[in-house]
Amino acid sequence: MEQETLDIIYIDQHIVAVNKPSGLLVHKSPIDKHETRYAMKILRDQIGQWVYPVHRLDKPTSGLLLFALSAEIAKLIGEQFSNNHVKKTYLAIVRGHTRLGGIIRHPLKETAMFKHQKKVVEKRAPQDALTLYRRLNTTECPYSIDRYPSTRYSLIFAYPQTGRTHQIRKHLKHISHPIIGDAKHGKGNLNRAFSEHHDSHRLLLAAISIKLQHPITHKPLDLYAPLQQDFIAALQSLGWDETCLPISQYKAQIPNHIL
Repeated sequence: MEQETLDIIYIDQHIVAVNKPSGLLVHKSPIDKHETRYAMKILRDQIGQWVYPVHRLDKPTSGLLLFALSAEIAKLIGEQFSNNHVKKTYLAIVRGHTRLGGIIRHPLKETAMFKHQKKVVEKRAPQDALTLYRRLNTTECPYSIDRYPSTRYSLIFAYPQTGRTHQIRKHLKHISHPIIGDAKHGKGNLNRAFSEHHDSHRLLLAAISIKLQHPITHKPLDLYAPLQQDFIAALQSLGWDETCLPISQYKAQIPNHIL
């Protein structure tokens, strides 16, 4: 059986970044304890050394995932994440026509990883959470969902300024623009209709860029991940050409105050 591999975006002696496909766990999780495939193990076997995840992507989210190649480097990068010095950009297809851009500041509750933690976590106050977004394009499709004669969609960039669990997904639901394909925070009838009309069967959220300081050289490090083919197919089904979002233009699309 051929060994599974991941697309490596960047690698040096300290860090490695990969393009994670949708449907792949970052590491073992008690929430999905029967899953045997996860990025940490695949990458470890692929490059022949232990890797240390420094952040996470939800299982259904695709895109740029960063690992350290030592515990010391993981600690240094972790400090950048803790201090909100790492800037991330996501691409999403959402329900409805959003505003041209906006700020979503809405506190979020923690998510318990184990049943015995649930009561303790529920008693804790919600944590501050901030997401910015920018609308890139809109479209309207001639099929009906609920009481509307047609169905609208928007393509957006999302810039999380904090790192809460499912933050972008929860925040977009909060402003009534849930991400298409979100089984947990989206709308079931909308997801089913999109799957039927557009042959898409995934969460349409992708991590496309990360900007941080290299932990050793201290030089700016801009990492960019191309969209997975299933995301590109969803764009095309809505009449959007992915060439309007080439990797070279991701940085140009990010507002200066985010960098």
